[in-house]
Amino acid sequence: MRYALAHQVTPLHAEQRLLRTAPSAGDAALPAEVVELRARNEQLGRALASRAEIDQARGMVMALAPCSSDRAWDLLVDVSQHCNIKLRDVAAALVATTEDQTLPQPIRRELRQALRHLQVTGRR
Repeated sequence: MRYALAHQVTPLHAEQRLLRTAPSAGDAALPAEVVELRARNEQLGRALASRAEIDQARGMVMALAPCSSDRAWDLLVDVSQHCNIKLRDVAAALVATTEDQTLPQPIRRELRQALRHLQVTGRR
């Protein structure tokens, strides 16, 4: 499940207009600050959404191979590093399998190998 961001993004032309129509020199920094804060807000929204997906993927790993939350995190990080794919993208691909999407081959191969290694070593 993807989480919708609760804020509305102002189109670039509207932000540029804000920058051009600053009433005085003292207020000139305000529109630039607004643009910067909106960018930060959007970035934080994306981070929160990807964190939720990472946590869902972590739970899926914990169900596949009974292990601790920390070990599931480590396993996902290992898969991410071996595939050279961002952790959030590995998590998104894993969560997407709940909607009948196929796990990409490199992720599937590394995840299978990591799960086997976890079984063999018995690490929880």
